[in-house]
Formats: sequence, C-alpha cells, structure tokens
Amino acid sequence: MVRFGIVGIGNMGSSYCKWFLERKIENGLLAAVCDSAEHRRLWAKENLPADVAIFEDSGALIASNLADAVLVATPHYAHPEIAVDALRHGLHVLVDKPAGVYAGQIRRMNDVARAHPRQKFAMMFNQRANPLYQRIKEIVARGEIGGIRKVNWIITTWWRTQKYYDSSPWRATWHGEGGGLLVNQAPHQLDLLQWICGMPSLARGYLKYGSHRDIAVEDDVTAYFEYPNGATGTFISCTHDAVGSDRLDIQGDRGKIVVENSCTAKVMRLYKSEEEYNRELDFRQMLALVKGEGGERLYETETFFYPERWDVQHIDVLANFVQAVENDAPLIAHGAEGIRAVEIANAIYLSDWLGREVAVPVDPELFYEELRKKIEQEGR
Repeated sequence: MVRFGIVGIGNMGSSYCKWFLERKIENGLLAAVCDSAEHRRLWAKENLPADVAIFEDSGALIASNLADAVLVATPHYAHPEIAVDALRHGLHVLVDKPAGVYAGQIRRMNDVARAHPRQKFAMMFNQRANPLYQRIKEIVARGEIGGIRKVNWIITTWWRTQKYYDSSPWRATWHGEGGGLLVNQAPHQLDLLQWICGMPSLARGYLKYGSHRDIAVEDDVTAYFEYPNGATGTFISCTHDAVGSDRLDIQGDRGKIVVENSCTAKVMRLYKSEEEYNRELDFRQMLALVKGEGGERLYETETFFYPERWDVQHIDVLANFVQAVENDAPLIAHGAEGIRAVEIANAIYLSDWLGREVAVPVDPELFYEELRKKIEQEGR
C-alpha cells in the first residue's frame, strides 16, 4: 500500500481526494492533505475521514512520516520547490501539470530527482494515458505517415468566464500563476505535441493579454513553430470561445492524421510517398487521382474513436504511479519530461515579449528576467 499526501486541495486536489476515497486507485491510500488556505482545510475536516491528517504547511506533511508519496497540486510556482523537499526526504513525487512556470526552476528539480534515483518521480500528463493519443504516437513513431512535414493544432474549447478568473486571487496573475492559458489550460496539448512530434527548434508567439476578460495574463495564443527536420507547425488557442474547436492535423510525407475533438482520429496512409507522386504525376493525373477517377486511389483510410474519459485518465496515471512505486513499472510520464512543455511555453512567451522568433529552448535567465518585469508591472 502506498500512502499519499496531497499538497493543494483546490479543484484538482479535491478530485484526487475523491478518487482515493472511492478506492479507484488500487493499493493507493490517502493519508494526509495540505493547504495554506484555511477554508480548504475546513473543507478537508468536514469531508475527509478522521484518519486523514490535515496540514497547513507542506514541509510539515513531508516530514511527518505519514506519507510514502506526495502529489503536488498547488499553484504552479510551488511545484518544483515542494517536489525537491519531498525528494530530499525520501518520498516519491507525482507533480500535476505544469512542472513549473520557468525552465530554470524545473532544471533544478530534475537535478535533485537524478540525485535520488530510488524515488519515483512522475508528471500528471493524463492525456498520455488516452488510448487515442497513445495510438497516434505509435503510428507516427512507426513511420506509417512518413516524416512529419506540418503539424497544426487549434484548440479553443477552454472557455472560461470572468467568474472563473475571479475565483482565486492567485489565478490569472503573473505573480501567482505565472501566466494564463499557456501554464493553465495548454500544458497537456504542448506535452502531446512534443511527445508525438518532437521538440520544435524555433518558435514565434503572438499573444493577447486580457482579451475579452479583465485579467493581466494571456488568454489568446497563436504560435508558429519550426522543427529540426524543416517541418513547420502552429498552435492556436483561447479561453473566450463559447463554441470551441479542437482539431489536430499531423501531415507526413506518406499520409496524414486528423483528430477531431480529441476523440475521433482519421488516418490517411498514402499508397506512395508524396515525393513519388510529385515526380510521377502531371497536373491532369494529379486531379484524376484526387477525384478517384479510373478507380485508382490516393490513400487508404482508417478511423478510430475513443470517448473522452478525463477522470479515468487521471486515475490511470495514479494507478501507474502506484505500480511504479511497488513493482518498478515504467512510468507513463517521467517527471524529468515535464520541462519540455514548459520550454515550449517559455519560448512562446519570450518571443511575444521580445517581438521576434526565438530558439527552443530559450535562455532560462533571459526568460526569468522578462518574467520578473511582468510581475513588477503587475504590482504597480
């Protein structure tokens, strides 16, 4: 049995508590919780069993010997600090997304994790437990659509009203949350992009701050990427679209994958590479093949569907983490990999702040310097 201490029992932390109490995580036991907010500790006292210890300070929970593992679900700046403290006390660590706000602090966390190899260190990238994206990753990794040429993701299904932003004083602030959409809603998609397609080498970001909302941070993102092999990509998102769109296109030289609403995927595998078609076909032949004239086809199609199961995928990551602690099972998402989505987000931010394209990863000291300027401006 793995005893868990949950640090931060707000929206996500309270969901984790619920799943433990419902015994949805085999061999996982909720032993302690921690929150700096008095009203959340009161919630814990009223809603959790009497044998679950309640702490105000994460250090006290970590030093209590009541937990074997810590699940970090606090505001983002504190993730690396709490993880480091837990690792140094010999505890296993599972960090909710994002790994942190800026890459510099995450690199220090990763260094400490490497120095404590006996502890399991993981990220809550629940979308990596989604069978749809697991299958897409496998198709791309096997080269079934060839080398990637272009990847585009538009996801505007993160509609958030002003009351959401007003729900906590730290939310949607530079000093409290460290940003907006890129550190709150988008980390899962940024992780999936790099997990499936690899890391970009260049980024250009265009952000809107407080677009249709009374907030200081970004809630509208358009980003352009270039990859080491010459591929290009875009990522477009916002939190002010009441209808919302979710479409991921991955184009390779031997086919294409189109994902709609993160649940339906259509894979189109070309019978020849695009390079071969390019060399062989004149314009009339090309049109005839596209139209399917003469019975000849351009590609074969496979469609698959997996229903959205947001809570199940979180539970799957928790169950995997328990198995890693008890039986040394491979982690779905190792903690050291959390830096990649943050490096992409940092590059998008810095590009917009400087008004130019930037290499990925960016200079961590330069990014932190520019972030501090945002925090100082916010405090005036």
